[in-house]
Amino acid sequence: MTTEQIIAKVDEILVEEFELEQDAVVPEADLREDLDLDSLDAVDLIVALEKAFSFRIDEKVIVEMKTVGDIHGYVRDHFGNADQIAAAAEKASA
Repeated sequence: MTTEQIIAKVDEILVEEFELEQDAVVPEADLREDLDLDSLDAVDLIVALEKAFSFRIDEKVIVEMKTVGDIHGYVRDHFGNADQIAAAAEKASA
């Protein structure tokens, strides 16, 4: 997956999982103030991201993230070994 595909998938998860407007999901959007997500939503987000990208996410890390861009960066930086990319590509094409 390219960086653009990773970002698009993260945005898609945010829109679908939390019923957000696509226009509101921008890198600088604050998760709490702009998107009104709370710590319980963080758990749902972790589950959705782990399922989509097939890698484990430390819940402490997600809770500390402030913006959509923080999530983009984390997933981009931690989702990268060949097995994870192949698994995600397979899921995306299914």
